[in-house]
Amino acid sequence: MDGNYFTGCGNYYKPVKGCGDAPCDSVFSAPFQGYMLGILSACLSALAGVYTEYLMKKNSDSLYWQNVQLYTFGVIFNMGWLVYGDFKAGFEMGPWWQRLFNGYSITTWIVVFNLGSTGLLVSWLMKYSDNIVKVYSTSMAMLLTMVLSVYLFNVRATVQLFLGIVICIISLQMYFMPVHMLVELPQTLPAASK
Repeated sequence: MDGNYFTGCGNYYKPVKGCGDAPCDSVFSAPFQGYMLGILSACLSALAGVYTEYLMKKNSDSLYWQNVQLYTFGVIFNMGWLVYGDFKAGFEMGPWWQRLFNGYSITTWIVVFNLGSTGLLVSWLMKYSDNIVKVYSTSMAMLLTMVLSVYLFNVRATVQLFLGIVICIISLQMYFMPVHMLVELPQTLPAASK
């Protein structure tokens, strides 16, 4: 089995909620459509990651120029949405640029800095490494966050969390394990001398 399959399963399975204190008919008590949409989401995310890696590596432009090109679309669409909201509200609170940073605290700025840094790190990974490294980094970050949440915020660990962690660790182990340990390679015969 491919290690990426297990990582996807582990990340998909981890957020499945249990029934808490109420009795469940099954651990998989969510509707079937929810599972199918989760699998579709995972597949689309994987395709987007591979395509983004292809776009980042196919040309020799600077990483910073590629980021400018990539984020320009986000800026344009978000500005369009803000202008649309202003027109819809009749500019009751003024234009969006006058209230853009209203309510920002030090925590908000830390989150903005963190997400901006994460975006730059991901673009660096996609340009100079590969999508698999990004997937494993994200998986391990999610698992570490959940484990810290259990200890720091008294979040109750569930069976689903435990299974997700185990599946991701198995995937990581399988991916970095030498090939000869996973499958028995055929013995090559030395070339006969003439």
